[in-house]
Amino acid sequence: MLQIRNLRFAWPGAADCVAIDTLDVGPGRTLFLHGPSGCGKSTLLGLMAGVLQAQHGSVSLLGQPWAALPAGRRDARRADHVGVIFQQFNLLPYLTVLDNVLLPCRFSATRAERAARSAGTPAAAAQALLQRMGLTADLWGRRADALSVGQQQRVAAARALLGAPELVIADEPTSALDTALRDGFMDLLLGACADNNSTLVFVSHDDRLAERFDERLSLPTLNRAIA
Repeated sequence: MLQIRNLRFAWPGAADCVAIDTLDVGPGRTLFLHGPSGCGKSTLLGLMAGVLQAQHGSVSLLGQPWAALPAGRRDARRADHVGVIFQQFNLLPYLTVLDNVLLPCRFSATRAERAARSAGTPAAAAQALLQRMGLTADLWGRRADALSVGQQQRVAAARALLGAPELVIADEPTSALDTALRDGFMDLLLGACADNNSTLVFVSHDDRLAERFDERLSLPTLNRAIA
């Protein structure tokens, strides 16, 4: 699913913040990435998703190097194959819960077709995901900014999962949650990824979550060439 070779990335005027010789993540696997603030975790996720381009080496998704594609095709490929759960959720506050979840289908015909195959229509698939996330029908028409933090997080997860993307990337999505909400969310996220055979790359400071994943990597250890 993901293949990294001889990867080096540095922000202008700085030393390498990501320096990885080899990393492979297979289909349907779950990978837990952890490390202290500033070690390059979010930068690595951006490279995996093709949002950032490295100065050296390659990152490939489904056998296709991101760097070999022009910007427009990278955007289209990301919309088709990658779901992202951001640390701050990045919901559009003026849209309803349901419309936020349906956003991937507005940008990707592939995701829309998959969602329709699973439930008849993309809207029905979005509603099924919201129900699975414990968000009842009375919430679907609310604006996103009227929800609690825990509810917004589950909306963000449903949006990332809609249309069964092959890769789901989660950047510290549980950092604002208490233990009970965190554990419930992890049950939902891991279960949905397993059902879709989606690869999950999950970044967190919380080492207590690591035992739930197939693989665990410390970014300072992985970053072999960090200055």
